[in-house]
Amino acid sequence: MASSSPAPETWAGPSTSGPLFDGEPVGEWNPTADSTAPVRGRHRVVKQRGGGMARSGAVLGVGVIAAVGAGGMATAKDRPPAPISLPDLSPVTDKLPAIDSLVGGSNDVSATASRAPLSQAGLTTDEIAQGADAGEALRARIMRQAEQQQSVAESTERLAAEQAAREKAAEDAAAKKAEAEAAKKKAAEEAERKAAEEAARKAEEERLAKLAASYALPLSSYTLTSSFGESGSMWSSSHTGQDFAAPTGTPVKAVHGGTITEAGWAGSYGYRIILTLDDGTEIWYCHLSSMTVTSGEVTTGDTIGRVGSTGNSSGPHLHLEVRPGGGDPVNPAAWLRDHGKNI
Repeated sequence: MASSSPAPETWAGPSTSGPLFDGEPVGEWNPTADSTAPVRGRHRVVKQRGGGMARSGAVLGVGVIAAVGAGGMATAKDRPPAPISLPDLSPVTDKLPAIDSLVGGSNDVSATASRAPLSQAGLTTDEIAQGADAGEALRARIMRQAEQQQSVAESTERLAAEQAAREKAAEDAAAKKAEAEAAKKKAAEEAERKAAEEAARKAEEERLAKLAASYALPLSSYTLTSSFGESGSMWSSSHTGQDFAAPTGTPVKAVHGGTITEAGWAGSYGYRIILTLDDGTEIWYCHLSSMTVTSGEVTTGDTIGRVGSTGNSSGPHLHLEVRPGGGDPVNPAAWLRDHGKNI
């Protein structure tokens, strides 16, 4: 158990001279088993000495002094100001070529900057010799680079415009070529169509010419009087044929090759000859004064009778009827025209 008058506490570290904490010196302190034993269930309070600072505060102060003592004894005296020196610029100057390359400078900048003060960093030898300012030189380089970029942009734009113009011209030329080819094709088609029409017309003319050669008019000389479909007191209904007025005895011809199938008196028709063609069409020759052929086959242009005024007739004429297939009559003028003969 500790005595009532413990010995002064000592400290094995460096001694201190001079007051500390309210002018009271700090004595030596040697830790004991009681002072370092862990506190169990209560707080150990160190008795203050002479109204001074608590022993724990002294320990803290001693620890601070010990920490400072590693670099020298702590003191309250002011230290002299530390000297100021410029930093080494070599790490900066080593990187100047890369920075200068961004603004289009010369590779001599790093070599110049390594020998020049900081205010001349980034300048070339010539620029330093001319007394150029670093900021002004940088501005000038930036302006040159901007001008170069502007020039490149304008050149690119001009080239793009020229390319677009060439492409437009090519498209226009292709369009004109296509239009020309389309017009040429259309003209060729039109010419072909006209040629086809002309060929068809000529073929029809040739057909009609051949047909006309195989057909003939019933009279060589005549005057047209009553036409097909007319009405009058001479007929019980409309006129069923075409009348050709001619003097009595005028030769009557076969309009096409065929067979005489009937010849004789036919009442109001007077003397009548029926010529049946190969397709079955019947040609009636009426009011004849005489009949030259009354049976058998005839050819185109053969005389088969003569003009008269027999039967129900107002004067000498040939009443001609055309009956396809032996049926109802049709207009003789139209039928003759279809076979190449116009009356």
